[in-house]
Amino acid sequence: MSDKTEIGQVSEKAEVPPAPVSFFDPALKHVRRQVFLQWARTVLMLCVFVLCILSLYWAVQFSVEEKLHKLGVWVVDFDGVLDPYRDQDTKAIVGPAVTSVAEKLIQTPEYGRLGYQIKTPAEFDYDPWAVRQGVYDEHAYAAIIVNANATALLRNAVKSGNSSYDPTGAAQFVVITARDEASYSSYVTPGLTAFANMVLLEFGPSWVQTVAQESVNISQVPQAINPAIGFNTMDLRPFGPAAATPSVTIGLIYLIIIAFFNFPFLMPVHAQFIKGNHPPLKIPHWLVWRIVSNLGAYFFLSLFYSFVSLAFQIPFTNSPAPDTLPAANPNAYGHGSFVVFWMLNWVGMSALGFPLENMAMILGFPYSSLFLIFWVISNVATGFYALDLAPGFFRWGYVWPLHRIVEALRTILFGKHSRIGLDFGILFTWIGVSLIFFPFAAFIMRWKMKRGL
Repeated sequence: MSDKTEIGQVSEKAEVPPAPVSFFDPALKHVRRQVFLQWARTVLMLCVFVLCILSLYWAVQFSVEEKLHKLGVWVVDFDGVLDPYRDQDTKAIVGPAVTSVAEKLIQTPEYGRLGYQIKTPAEFDYDPWAVRQGVYDEHAYAAIIVNANATALLRNAVKSGNSSYDPTGAAQFVVITARDEASYSSYVTPGLTAFANMVLLEFGPSWVQTVAQESVNISQVPQAINPAIGFNTMDLRPFGPAAATPSVTIGLIYLIIIAFFNFPFLMPVHAQFIKGNHPPLKIPHWLVWRIVSNLGAYFFLSLFYSFVSLAFQIPFTNSPAPDTLPAANPNAYGHGSFVVFWMLNWVGMSALGFPLENMAMILGFPYSSLFLIFWVISNVATGFYALDLAPGFFRWGYVWPLHRIVEALRTILFGKHSRIGLDFGILFTWIGVSLIFFPFAAFIMRWKMKRGL
């Protein structure tokens, strides 16, 4: 009896954990060294990761000033070339003044200026509406059109004293800000404003001298002397309302994050098929279930994500509008636009989510979080900024999921030039490739789990 008691006492003493010691206790010498090395290795890895991945975000805007000439601006002079203003005794002076400024700008270094291109009316079959169509079709970011009657109206206003003369009827800027509101507000619009100022500075003094020599009465029409001419801005597809901004920019980050968290929340649910006091589900059937259930989850998550835009009264029922006429929020698919919007978000969430799930199975925690950061930054950098202004390295961004989602969303919400077939096609390709790799990613995850990795 006493022997058993002694054995029990020894066993209890063996199970008592060692008493805590101070950080610099000699007993922790080897542990401290191991912890320091692991800490240094981990921090170094994170530092390199931050340097490399965040550089993507900074780099996309690194050479904007050098690339501004990629934002093409057509200058088309119709002054005096269309009937009934053609072959008149009045020599055109407005159009040549505008093209003269464009020629001077073209001869300057490309750094920091827009890409002005002088086009002849013949290139558009002498049709100003064809110039608008070219801007709408995104062959240029803007167009400067000198109207056919610019000189005739100006001279007639001075001679006849037409007090209703409007200087802005001489020329027009054609833009489409819904294409990329950030690039227009930051670069295109300021560039066009500077262009207009240069034209007025060049045209104004020579025009005053011309009028002074003709000795006409200008008291009834002073605006025909100063500013004499001006530019009217025609925005074919203005960006708005402001509540639409999250739908095509920052709000899409949450589309990625929601897709990412689908994995850790649903994985315990899926695991019930292969764990527990029941026959486990066959692995091929389990993989099919996971794919189908994920698509179902994305279906409902994208619906409620879309409801947010609907709740804040973003227009989804406006009729489409002609390409060459200004229109605010013409929805590409009329009353069916919300359904297309939802389907795009569903397909987009799937294209963003399945790669995340594959990498989560392959990498495991916490490295899957690093892939999430990479996925967000690479998609944001290529989706929210004009790739025309980015270094050539970012050409791959044209096939990145978020870029295609943003392009399609702008078509649905603002009626801009449509490439929605290409947009959906690239997103479906992402889904298809991800599903091909899905079984391999699941195999790696099970292999790592069996080995306790």
